[in-house]
Amino acid sequence: MNDTVKNSLLFAAVAALIVGTGFMQSWNSALGLLNMGLISAIMALGVNLQWGFAGLFNVGVMGFVALGGLAVVMTSMPPVTEAWAAGGLRVMAALAFGAATIVATVFAYKRLAGRARTVTVLAILIGGFFIYRALFDPAVEAIEAINPAATGYLGGLGLPVLLAWVMGGLLAAGVAWLIGKTALGLRSDYLAIATLGIAEIIIAVMKNEDWLARGVKNVNGLPRPVPKEIGLQETESFVQAAQNLGMDPVTASSLYVKAGYSLLFAAVLILILVASQLALKSPWGRMMRAIRDNEVAAEAMGKNVTRRHLQIFVLGSAVCGIAGAMMTTLDGQLTPGTYNPLRFTFLIWVMVIVGGSGNNLGAVLGGFLIWWLWIQVEPIGLWTMELITSGMADDSALRAHLLDSAAHMRLMTMGIILLLVLRFSPRGLIPEK
Repeated sequence: MNDTVKNSLLFAAVAALIVGTGFMQSWNSALGLLNMGLISAIMALGVNLQWGFAGLFNVGVMGFVALGGLAVVMTSMPPVTEAWAAGGLRVMAALAFGAATIVATVFAYKRLAGRARTVTVLAILIGGFFIYRALFDPAVEAIEAINPAATGYLGGLGLPVLLAWVMGGLLAAGVAWLIGKTALGLRSDYLAIATLGIAEIIIAVMKNEDWLARGVKNVNGLPRPVPKEIGLQETESFVQAAQNLGMDPVTASSLYVKAGYSLLFAAVLILILVASQLALKSPWGRMMRAIRDNEVAAEAMGKNVTRRHLQIFVLGSAVCGIAGAMMTTLDGQLTPGTYNPLRFTFLIWVMVIVGGSGNNLGAVLGGFLIWWLWIQVEPIGLWTMELITSGMADDSALRAHLLDSAAHMRLMTMGIILLLVLRFSPRGLIPEK
């Protein structure tokens, strides 16, 4: 069996799992799985760019995904004019002063030497910190006091939500550049620790800075690129079309909206996949893999390894930011409490490893397959436990224990799948050529 046939069969098997979910459960569930599978595939492509192309061990994926979600709020939500009037400009001035303090500190550190450098740097940092807090804190208090039950934050720019997906990639790329300038000189294990810590910092800031995006109070009612279900249900032509198809208008509207998201997400995935494939086959892609395989030899050939690492780190983070913006748009709300770096970063890494590190098609396959398993294993496990315990008494302690343990099936299944793949196909289902 050649590679083309094998890969086609693997994708057909995953498609059959999603279609089977539609027949066995509901088409709403199937389209929901498809949409999150598309987003997961994009996230896996971002991680594959960093790890598969360049060998960068980034464990802070959720931080960049969260930045993509934040970009949706900052771009598509309308500005809260009262909050801007109360303290918006003062917050911007405080942030600009903080950035200027950092620039002045770096300048003094480079230009001075000895004791004069130490004293000057400390004076700039300490003085700048107190001035910054004096400007920032009163402005934040004024903003968060504006109707905190509904707003209490600055809002966004009121631009189209599809533009927010691009802005999500740009915001993640900008933060990745700042991180990369300081962290990419570290060894791979230290880089992993640094990126995980930075992801936690990003999410902690989003949770605690209410003026930015309401913190844990969440931002609801985000604009959507597709119609709302209730609007379709109130449209006479749509209701008539649904009835002609023998469908309930409520179900039809939900399917229509999810199908619209599927088309948009699929278009983004195809664009990123095509760009990734072109990059992989280009001289730049071959150079990145040469750096991944032997950094010392690449440096001996005159390649700037740190600069190339920075490039790929920024590109992969931008892709994750786009996926994060898409996920927040699909949810219709920004909920910083749901970004769990350890849990979901692990899941995305499993997608890349199972699909095939270094192979873009493998990353896409892993994204769909692992997401389907992550969602469906728990109900399948509960059904299995109910079947196994069907002959036991209702008050059996063993039966109760087995039914309760079904909730842990997904984590156990992920571990088993990862072990099986590493044992029988260590390079993934679609290995790198």
